[in-house]
Amino acid sequence: MSQRDPGQQTSAAVVAQPDREEAIVRAGSEPLHDTDRPEDWGWHGETGKKGRIGVFLAALVLFSFQFTNHEGNVENLWVNFFVLVLLGILVWDWRRRKNAWRSE
Repeated sequence: MSQRDPGQQTSAAVVAQPDREEAIVRAGSEPLHDTDRPEDWGWHGETGKKGRIGVFLAALVLFSFQFTNHEGNVENLWVNFFVLVLLGILVWDWRRRKNAWRSE
């Protein structure tokens, strides 16, 4: 199988990077460097205190939806399910931040 498939027109090369997985780099480009990390331009992987407050307010608004003018209770079950999911995410985040120093 010495002939190239006509659909395969890329000239990618495998680049070994220390302390990282192998990367496939297309011709005319270069691999990411350690200076190209998201932490360098301000994103650290979490929304912070404002995000946690926003999730709590969203859960509060969703909880208030069950006091509107509807007659069935199926809507209440779904709304309460989503409220519990949001509160579960908040509890998970609280536990993760509380125990974060132990993982290092």
